[in-house]
Amino acid sequence: MAFDPLAPLSDLFGWLTRILYGFFGNYGVAIIMLTIIIRGLLIPLNVKSQKSMLKMQALSGKQAELQRKYGDDKEKYQEALMEMQKENGAGGLSGCLLPVIQIIFIWPIWRIVSGPLIYLSQISIENMESMIALAQKKELIANTVSATNHIGLIQVLNNNAPFMKECIDKGFIAMGQMIDLNFLGLDLTITPWNILSGNFTSPLMWLPYMILPILVLILNFGSMQLTKILKPGYKEEQEAKKRAKLNPARKDQAAVDSTTEQTMKMMNWMMPLLMVWTTFTLPSAMGLYWFVGGLMGIISQLIVYVLFSRPYEKKKAELEAKKDAVFKKKPALEAAGAGEEVSGKGKKNGKKKK
Repeated sequence: MAFDPLAPLSDLFGWLTRILYGFFGNYGVAIIMLTIIIRGLLIPLNVKSQKSMLKMQALSGKQAELQRKYGDDKEKYQEALMEMQKENGAGGLSGCLLPVIQIIFIWPIWRIVSGPLIYLSQISIENMESMIALAQKKELIANTVSATNHIGLIQVLNNNAPFMKECIDKGFIAMGQMIDLNFLGLDLTITPWNILSGNFTSPLMWLPYMILPILVLILNFGSMQLTKILKPGYKEEQEAKKRAKLNPARKDQAAVDSTTEQTMKMMNWMMPLLMVWTTFTLPSAMGLYWFVGGLMGIISQLIVYVLFSRPYEKKKAELEAKKDAVFKKKPALEAAGAGEEVSGKGKKNGKKKK
């Protein structure tokens, strides 16, 4: 087998899934609990990312000052900006780290859902390769089936009793090593893409397998919209963009902001597209992982909003209200002072006339 740098992570996730399967006795529940544990461990990183973003929001005024100070000297501006962020504990890689980790985790999860007989049943690689070779010799499976992606072999073992008996007689597998890979009536080894190719003719057979990909798609778009709405200063940011477009002096900066926004949009689209693609082209267990992960992501967003973003917005609104009160009070005091000065002059002039 080829060298796999993420093999230790795959083994760790496989061990955890095996423990969960042994405890709950259900493959789907084991995948759900594995997802909850993984996403739960990522919540602190999500919190750190949100706190960093809030600090960046608080430093927006100083950032504007740096832009005015350095003007067109982008190199000095970037150096000063990075120094400011470093001093205040803002910025960094925490915002980018979360999606990168989620992408990395796809590989071990894929290994588990594509090779459950190795990670859950603990059948050796040698025995897997022997069964695959025997099935291919009998033309029961395609040449694309391998020890790491043996879903096709599982389906043959489940549906071909003579082949199953032969594998047991040869000592490749024991009867107790065959596990139930169904969840709520769905076979989690079925790939939705294969259903679309026409292997299933009855809607009652293929429609349930389309539900997970559709739910994953809806959930991810909902999560993207929720991220925008819950973002601190979202309304002010939208208003600032409108003003920048109408202001000729801000034309260049608006163009830079537009480029940055387009880049962020592209990055935000990458993950949902990746999720939908893997949900359609991999076993349905992968779709279950993405679905539960999406729910966990939304819960995480709401927790971060309640604990950090909302208090920040409230405090910011209070500070703005205080500033407005000071600015309103100052003209009133000046007007009162001017009135007293005029009154004093009037009294002096009256005395002189007498």
